[in-house]
Amino acid sequence: MTSLRWTSRDLEVMPEDGKTYEIVDGELYVSRQPHLDHQIVCGKLFSLLEQWSEQARTGMPIFTPGVIFADDDDVVPDVIWISHERLATALQTDGKLHSAPELVIEVLSPGSANERRDREAKLKLYSRRGVLEYWIASWQERRIEVYRRENAVLKPVSTLYENDVLESPHLAGFRCQVRQIFAHLV
Repeated sequence: MTSLRWTSRDLEVMPEDGKTYEIVDGELYVSRQPHLDHQIVCGKLFSLLEQWSEQARTGMPIFTPGVIFADDDDVVPDVIWISHERLATALQTDGKLHSAPELVIEVLSPGSANERRDREAKLKLYSRRGVLEYWIASWQERRIEVYRRENAVLKPVSTLYENDVLESPHLAGFRCQVRQIFAHLV
């Protein structure tokens, strides 16, 4: 018996219903419209990265891009940061990225299935596909988990809370208080 493997082609016929459809290793994941606090955190992370990028001029953050690593690995991260160098080869004529950005950020949505997707399935995917750094933000717990590439695998390096400072060796000079990210939650 063969199990059903979803592909990017299957996503093309999904309804335009406000849900996000993603495929990781051939498995379909469906997300509903996110909580307002989820969107506030995504926007704040994007804004902080955008401000830094304007000065650094080495790359750019992108909000909810389509990233197609393979026909059975087609995802929509919450926020990414990609260098101009990687963007030049990753962006294809379909308007989607087809290789890994340096940084991927997922903001957790409530529910064990959503958490498993971001902490397990997507962590493995991003690790396999060459992402250099992965941040998982929890607006519920007001913390950021940081994973960095070490020996070709994304490994946990820190869990940062509101009094901590978020920095990255891949974003030279980027620095922010974690509390800034969660400051305006409803």
